[in-house]
Amino acid sequence: LMQFRNSGHKVYVVSPREKRLKLPTEYVNENGVNFLRVKIGNITKTNLIEKGISTLMIESLFLKEIKKHLNDVRFDLVIYSTPPITFEKVIRFIKKRDGAKTYLLLKDIFPQNAVDLNMFSKRSLIYWYFRNKEKKLYQNSNYIGCMSPANVEFVIKHNPAISRDIVEVCPNSIDPLNLNIDSDKAKAIKTKYNIPIGKTVFIYGGNLGKPQGIDFLIKCLRSNKDNEQVYFVIAGAGTEFYKLRNYFESEKPRNAKLFS
Repeated sequence: LMQFRNSGHKVYVVSPREKRLKLPTEYVNENGVNFLRVKIGNITKTNLIEKGISTLMIESLFLKEIKKHLNDVRFDLVIYSTPPITFEKVIRFIKKRDGAKTYLLLKDIFPQNAVDLNMFSKRSLIYWYFRNKEKKLYQNSNYIGCMSPANVEFVIKHNPAISRDIVEVCPNSIDPLNLNIDSDKAKAIKTKYNIPIGKTVFIYGGNLGKPQGIDFLIKCLRSNKDNEQVYFVIAGAGTEFYKLRNYFESEKPRNAKLFS
């Protein structure tokens, strides 16, 4: 995002704003980037029914607000990621209207990952609905960037209609920063949160849902319960948070701490 802006391009970002935030749709310019934040239903930290309905509606809500706020903007390149895969109509609309090139950052391969997590069956109607959406999204993508070489091979194998030439590895990336660590400040923070000094600290922060493999995380904690050299800090929220909370309450690991 900032690389495009710093190179002199005009950048527009359309992003979801879940209703739990109790904020309206807004269109603003911040630091040289235009943001259209679209109010949608809740898709995180909620039950499967609300998540499913909100995921289905996000496409029409995005399309409505793009037509309202960005009707006079013509795009050369559209970059979008999964999840969710329900942007197919939005991408098709902009591609047809503006003749834009389209690039899909394929982070989650859905609905296959939902099948792997036993959320629904390949024989279900919901699977075939989302699988059809997935195929159309791939068809409307000029390029598809995957997280790994194995992802590339998986997509090509299960989608023979896609040309191998348009699928490549494009993993997540960050702009590295030089960090000057204040040892006194680090010690103060550890003391504040009762994190031991002198041990190697492993930190996980983020979503704690089914795709994060919480059962495996608990297995890792158990296998290290007698390891005196390490300390684990887990901070996050999600539908599987209760599993971690139950583990901490029942087994009371000495070298780990859980924050909501």
